[in-house]
Amino acid sequence: MKLCHSLLVGVALTAAALAPSGAGAQSVGEALAQAYSDNPTINAARAALRSVDEAVPQALSGWRPQIFGRFDVGAQYNRNSPGRDSYRNTAIAGISVTQALFRGFRTVNTTRQAEAVVRAERESLRATEQAVLFDAATAYMDVIGNSAIVSLRRSNLSFLAEQVRAANDRFEVGEGTRTDVSQARARYSEAQSDLNLALANVNTSRAVYRQVIGSDPKKLSARTNVYGMLPKSLDKAMAMGAAQHPSILSAQHLVDAAVFAVKTAEGELLPTVTLEGNLQRQWSPPTSSTLDTVDSASIFGRVSIPLYQGGAVSSQVRQAKEDLGQTRIQVDVARDQVRASIVSAWGQYQAAVASIAAARDAVAANQLALEGVIEEQRVGQRTTLDVLNAQFELVNSRVSLVTAQRNRAVAAFGLLSTVGALTSDRLGLAVAQYDSTAHYKKVRNSWYGLTTPDGR
Repeated sequence: MKLCHSLLVGVALTAAALAPSGAGAQSVGEALAQAYSDNPTINAARAALRSVDEAVPQALSGWRPQIFGRFDVGAQYNRNSPGRDSYRNTAIAGISVTQALFRGFRTVNTTRQAEAVVRAERESLRATEQAVLFDAATAYMDVIGNSAIVSLRRSNLSFLAEQVRAANDRFEVGEGTRTDVSQARARYSEAQSDLNLALANVNTSRAVYRQVIGSDPKKLSARTNVYGMLPKSLDKAMAMGAAQHPSILSAQHLVDAAVFAVKTAEGELLPTVTLEGNLQRQWSPPTSSTLDTVDSASIFGRVSIPLYQGGAVSSQVRQAKEDLGQTRIQVDVARDQVRASIVSAWGQYQAAVASIAAARDAVAANQLALEGVIEEQRVGQRTTLDVLNAQFELVNSRVSLVTAQRNRAVAAFGLLSTVGALTSDRLGLAVAQYDSTAHYKKVRNSWYGLTTPDGR
């Protein structure tokens, strides 16, 4: 009866570790929402996007005038024939304004290039968010799975401790052998080692949980609605990935940026038209009782036509065209990578589902086998080694079931990630969505100012 009691304790512990949501449990959605808000990798990617946003107002500055002020103070000494040396102080204050009227369409193309890069960076941010959310879901399920395995290992250790005690009792009354005792002790030592490894795995998974999500795991729940979000077939998964995966979309936007980069480089070969105005006042030493002051103003229209630039611009145009070819190839690379990832994730999910069914059958069969072996041992038809082997098979099948359940959940989140659907809005996370366009709208038409929109 004691052996059966230990067995039931193991079943209860495993069920508790894998139980669905309960009072006060932190759901996987809550953990993902916390990671979405607090994870430093996501926040760093958001900061990188805000930095890229600034390329657009920098490009737009080509439409705006440039104004410079100047103030010169100096002295001039002239030595002529003997007795006719002169020394002259002078000061000049002025302001100049330059307005570009035509720059070979470089301002237009540079602006469009910067806007395309911003769109690509937004997709890169979305890819980073999905990668972090997948890591968070994996860490969450690892804590649950490894905790369940610890429960199994502890239950197994209690079972084997009872086996060691029973083997010793039988040996003392002459119904067993020293071999039975040694076998039971050996299995107990192995179980202790397995428990130590399981505890180490739990500590590791808890540390990763803290790193990704930002807090220590407490009471977790394995319940999730992610399975209802999965595509119904591999073909649908392929179509979703091709249409919305951020890696593909980012590569396509970079192609747009490369096209405008070629046009910008070609613009260096076209004329530049500018309008320049100058206003200045010059003070010189007085020739009489008053200070000499000279005011001057000028305005010029200037046309600069490049005739030969040493071959540098021609090389830049060719280089930009090669970069464009590379970015187009990268789109195909991204599509191939996404396609391969979807096939792999789909296979992993299907394998995990099948493994759960097989593991459940194995647990049920090994459960009955162990109970039968225990009863047969009591009537002398089985040895201690038979019981130990049956227990070993049952524990392994339970560990396989826990692992398969963990793998199924992780594979489900992984499949959503590979099709580009592991986003906060698709998951319905209770968290304020980060607006990737808010900063862009604030700085796009900014003419001046050193303070960032958030006050820094």
